Amino acid sequence: MNNETLLKKFKTPFYVFDLDELRSRIEYIKSMLPENIGLCYAVKANTFVISEAAKTADRLEVCSEGEFEICEACKVPVEKIVLSGVYKTPEFIERVVSSYENIGIYTIESLSQYELLRYLGEKYKRQLKVLVRVTTDNQFGVTEKELKEILRDNNGYINVKGIQYFSGTQKKSIKKLKRELKYVGELIRELSEECSFECKELEYGTGSPVTYFPEESFNEEEYFKELSGLLSEFPRELKITLEMGRSIAASCGKYFTKIVDMKRNGAGNFAIADGGMNHIVYYGQSMAMKHPYFSLYPERGEGKTESYNICGSLCTINDIIVKDMPLTDLKPGDVMIFKNTGAYCMTEGISLFLSRELPAVINVAGGEACKVREHIKTSGINMAKYKK
Repeated sequence: MNNETLLKKFKTPFYVFDLDELRSRIEYIKSMLPENIGLCYAVKANTFVISEAAKTADRLEVCSEGEFEICEACKVPVEKIVLSGVYKTPEFIERVVSSYENIGIYTIESLSQYELLRYLGEKYKRQLKVLVRVTTDNQFGVTEKELKEILRDNNGYINVKGIQYFSGTQKKSIKKLKRELKYVGELIRELSEECSFECKELEYGTGSPVTYFPEESFNEEEYFKELSGLLSEFPRELKITLEMGRSIAASCGKYFTKIVDMKRNGAGNFAIADGGMNHIVYYGQSMAMKHPYFSLYPERGEGKTESYNICGSLCTINDIIVKDMPLTDLKPGDVMIFKNTGAYCMTEGISLFLSRELPAVINVAGGEACKVREHIKTSGINMAKYKK
């Protein structure tokens, strides 16, 4: 669906998520990897595309009760769910264990999480499949020593299938991936020798990067080619699943915001948009100095080009989406369309600041647009309500 049709039908600001693009992206990534490698979609990247992702991805990583409830509402097959997260309340985990026999797999990030699953498995007489996350020296995961303690202490209700490893996002360096996968391979061999543990599964978070700004250089085809070579060094009987969020969802999203006012002063030209930093945040953006991929509607041909600071509607000098953006014949009523906003961009902003509305969300598939979230007032969330 073209931009003109969308803007005639929906008022700004709004997000558009192209489900056809999402499906194509997942299929493309799979085509670039060895056939035996699975793909897990991290739903925290974008919860509005869960239903479509569940059709194409092998697994979906869920990290909170809220995300799980969304998956339930979207009727995601529970056998596809990886229930992860650094903290999961005992009440929530007990609800899941007692209600579902066939959750795909649980992850363990601490000894207390292990003890909880061990207790619940025995209480409900359920054998729970788990992955143990190995720490990269931060708040996530367990140490190698703790991992070995878990493997040696098994009551029969915990079925440790393998390990989970993730160190960060936007990792362009193949050398870093090589070091990480070498470490994981050595750890698997060590666990076999010391604990007689046969690792059957590895879930690895690649942190595959997304190019948000034209000045960035990244050869994705070469990246996946080299990553595939590294993965091919593992035994084929080891089930490997790559967990991705940003790399899968970013390209399916656009953010539409209208220019509502313009002014000029000693610091330059300013254009005020009806959206802002409460709605859109680009990973790697610093002081709004980088220019993200975008388009302007209506499109411009020849004309006077000037630099503008594109600012949002919040009452803070920090609400600048981008500085010194060259634009031709910019006018109030024009619409800025920011690209690659399908992952995290819409959730990392300070959305409740100034009690402004949350943007609508439009999903597009097969040339049809469907509003899946209305504009939402936040005044009720920020309002004290006294009961007499």
